[in-house]
Amino acid sequence: MNNSQILLDKKNAVAVITLNRPDKLNAFTGEMAIQLQEKLDECASNSQIRCIYLTGAGKAFSAGQDLSEVTGPDMRGFKNILEEYYNPIIKRIRKIEKPIVAAVNGVAAGAGANIALCCDVVVASSSASFIQAFSKIGLIPDSGGTYFLPRLIGWQKASALMMLGDKLSAKEAVDCGMIFKVFEDEEFASASMGLAERLSQMPTKGLALTKQALNSSFTNSLDEQLEAENVGQQKAGATDDYQEGVNAFIEKRQAKFSGK
Repeated sequence: MNNSQILLDKKNAVAVITLNRPDKLNAFTGEMAIQLQEKLDECASNSQIRCIYLTGAGKAFSAGQDLSEVTGPDMRGFKNILEEYYNPIIKRIRKIEKPIVAAVNGVAAGAGANIALCCDVVVASSSASFIQAFSKIGLIPDSGGTYFLPRLIGWQKASALMMLGDKLSAKEAVDCGMIFKVFEDEEFASASMGLAERLSQMPTKGLALTKQALNSSFTNSLDEQLEAENVGQQKAGATDDYQEGVNAFIEKRQAKFSGK
């Protein structure tokens, strides 16, 4: 039995990272957050990995922070918790030059929800749900929640969900643009992994440049973003995968991308 709080497996060119405290609904401890940072770094540096698939063990994706750790005798202040545990996770997810699929298999609450929502593609099982649970204990959304959620669904909807702490079903989440797709529970594992495998066979450097352009779009003016696209397109046009894609199109065959 593996006692690690974060599991890392490899399926072809897909790295499968699993939050692994199923008995605690994968609620985060400090150790777990550090382990996740380490596994993300490992995936970032492995050229054989071309997509990351993030999911939870058991019936939950993640219930967020394990409150027993922040209320016990050895509790750390929120400043340390965010700066050492959660903020580095969010920054890694956005900076890793590979697509990251969040496969939300069950409840995603608090920091667990916001870690999922900062990934590149978010899919959920039909029984999954999303909760900005912070207001229920007098806290504010963290882990990038106040940054990503308004951009995904609009200021008014995000404000209401954060203040009221209402649960959003997977169907409601996809209907409002919070996530990409919902799969029925019985097909969720295979369908979500199939999406990750598809991404792992695509032009990895081009996807990374797309991710960088999306990141910059959050703060750039139109002129700045047009220039970012210009620079990114030049880089993409210099890749082996661009040449392969063009050749495959001309030759009327399926492209075989190498991720280079």
